Amino acid sequence: MTIVEIAVDNDDFSTLVTAVTAADLGETLSGEGPFTLFAPTNEAFEKIDEATLITLLANKAELTKVLTYHAAAAKVLSGDLTDGMVVDSVEGSKLTINVKVGKVTVTTDAGVVANVTTADIEGSNGVIHVIDTILLPKNLAL
Repeated sequence: MTIVEIAVDNDDFSTLVTAVTAADLGETLSGEGPFTLFAPTNEAFEKIDEATLITLLANKAELTKVLTYHAAAAKVLSGDLTDGMVVDSVEGSKLTINVKVGKVTVTTDAGVVANVTTADIEGSNGVIHVIDTILLPKNLAL
């Protein structure tokens, strides 16, 4: 299964799947890859206010920016992650990985920190690392 098929098959990612569909990124993220997807759960989406989420889902350009900020164009397994590692997102910004005593976090250029709650869900075209917070780029225009 591709990383999109894995997400579709998991009820914890229903909001993510809705967003990917709204941004027309399903086909792209189902492509050959490889991809690393830092996948926010439904609970992560619930942390942002409803008005922002509604605005985001209605603005395809900004939604695409947010979703591609969660992806890297490489397969990076948890064993490959190192403290201070910088990952280039598909959106074009940098994500910083921090590894401290078995805890992995992802930090955005805007200082948002997401915890990796489940790592290494492997698909045919990449890997998913589940995160507990939405990664919003600094240059988001909502």
